[in-house]
Amino acid sequence: MKKSLIIFLIVIIIFLTLIFVSTNKNNLIKEMPKKTTSSINQRVIKSDASPISIDYLRSLNITSEKVKIEEELVDGSNYKRYIASFLSEGNKIYSLLTVPIDKEPTNGFPAIIFNHGYIPPSQYQTTEGYISYVDYLARNDFIVFKIDFRGNGRSEGDPSGSYFSSAYTIDTISALKSLQKFEKVDPKRIGIWGHSMMGNGVLRAMLVTKEIKAGVIWAGSVYSYEDFVRYGINDSSYVHKPYENKKGVSQRNRETSPEIQKIRSDPKLIDFNNDFWTSISLTKNIKYLSSPLQINHSTSDPVVNIGYSKDLVKVLKDNSKVYEFYEYEGGGHNINSPYFEQAMERTVGFFKKNL
Repeated sequence: MKKSLIIFLIVIIIFLTLIFVSTNKNNLIKEMPKKTTSSINQRVIKSDASPISIDYLRSLNITSEKVKIEEELVDGSNYKRYIASFLSEGNKIYSLLTVPIDKEPTNGFPAIIFNHGYIPPSQYQTTEGYISYVDYLARNDFIVFKIDFRGNGRSEGDPSGSYFSSAYTIDTISALKSLQKFEKVDPKRIGIWGHSMMGNGVLRAMLVTKEIKAGVIWAGSVYSYEDFVRYGINDSSYVHKPYENKKGVSQRNRETSPEIQKIRSDPKLIDFNNDFWTSISLTKNIKYLSSPLQINHSTSDPVVNIGYSKDLVKVLKDNSKVYEFYEYEGGGHNINSPYFEQAMERTVGFFKKNL
């Protein structure tokens, strides 16, 4: 009798154990998607989304390996200079890297990703152009990372631009990811500087990622595309040519739809309030801007109309964003001396305050 009772109890225990395991297994299966699905994967993006739309770019998981030092150059006044590189969508992008010689802060130096304006890609050289701009920032104890962009100079890939392609935006964010892994950089104190066409690139990158903590634009352009129709670009070296056909991987970042062609063929037909133009407009996606922005522009700029900056400032003000706006009576498109020094002082002060 006692033996039968023991056997009965064992059977009951086994039965209850099986029920418990089965129940928890089912619960585990139900819970796993919540633990393994990232917010990026949960974002629903239309399959025909434009490659330059803000929501599409925000859905991408852009990564890069740590900055690689390629060559040591002659030192600056108080900083080291290097040719460096990083990867962007598999392309090796060369860059000029400066690192302060001063004692490194506990968490690393603040850093600035420096985005040059349009220079014919075949003529571009990593160590040339914007020398005084980079030097001014580097002397003030910032790590400066002046990136070439794909297809410029020796950098791999297909050159494009910023207005009708997301390639340079992806290069900029890849540079950010790469710089965050560089041992001398404080990954939480990285800002971005851009000139001319890369005013567009700076703002787009800041809408895509919150990890850029401050941005400065000099003589920037094209923030809504409606402004592109209104003001144009007065530069003989600039050719407005959104490609009619996408061919191969190198073209995947270009916006080439019939709708975008209207901006060249007949802009009067464009409804800038439709879903397409709203999705690619930077000003209509300004809600995503979370970091402060400084804008510098000369009233004498013969290339980019200051109206671009004034229209952007109105949007920033209407949406209660943190910004600074400075106009200069002279200096032209590059804000040359005697206005250059004041604009650089303001730039350095802004970065020091916000990084």
